[in-house]
Amino acid sequence: MKRIILVLLAIVLAAAVMAIAGCSTQPAANKTIILATTTSTKDTGLLDELLPAFTKKTGITVKLVAVGTGEALKMGERGDADVLLVHARASEDEFMAAGFGKVRKDVMHNDFVLIGPADDPTGAKGAASAAVAFEKIMSYWSFQSLMLVPHPFVSRGDDSGTYKKELKIWEQAGIKPEGNWYAITGQGMAQTIIIANEKQGYTLADRGTYLVLKDNIDLVVLTEKSKDLLNPYGVIAVNPDKFPKVNYDGAMEFIDFLTSAEGQKLIGEFGKDEFGQALFVPDAKD
Repeated sequence: MKRIILVLLAIVLAAAVMAIAGCSTQPAANKTIILATTTSTKDTGLLDELLPAFTKKTGITVKLVAVGTGEALKMGERGDADVLLVHARASEDEFMAAGFGKVRKDVMHNDFVLIGPADDPTGAKGAASAAVAFEKIMSYWSFQSLMLVPHPFVSRGDDSGTYKKELKIWEQAGIKPEGNWYAITGQGMAQTIIIANEKQGYTLADRGTYLVLKDNIDLVVLTEKSKDLLNPYGVIAVNPDKFPKVNYDGAMEFIDFLTSAEGQKLIGEFGKDEFGQALFVPDAKD
């Protein structure tokens, strides 16, 4: 009898030690997570590559909500998502500082491009920076009749990471964008590019979404590869201390997968076969 009691105590003690050592190493009990992410990760097809591989590896199903980065962060602030994949570093840092996020890691980057009509009436092509290109666009419109807007600047205007970047560039250029020449779609990246193409206008786009659509539109890349066009992405686990119902273990399995050698390889190879170049560059650090 005494021996049985000792064995039972040993089992209980071992279980307690495993719990204290960290449940994060254990597979998530809840096999569903809610991922709030940007439209670009969906529109490019990247998530069609990553999510099935993640589910196959972990058994965890991902419920995808593709919105602008601003709305994705708001979902995190309400505890309506378990994990976020977004691209607005300043806003991400604010989110973490406010305690809404528990863990944030770098995942990947690509870049933004300014696209517009091939004849480029504003002369923005080849500008040294996006801010200089934006200045050229504004200078062009300062000499035009505001009643005639054949080549407007088309903005998402949706609190997305792309829109935040666009506003930052206008700020750097010392310009407040407003007037008939400045059209707001309130739509995601792919739809905004399509609208800009219909209007033969200019817009700021992430390179990945542009490459997916470029064979079906007339707009071309005019300004690219300047420092103010870098587009880094981060992944964030929503803080379970604030929102006990979030699936933190599942979120961490997703983060571990994205930043693992397997996940980074999938990211780094995505797009090479179809577009001749990767749409995203892996960024995870050890």
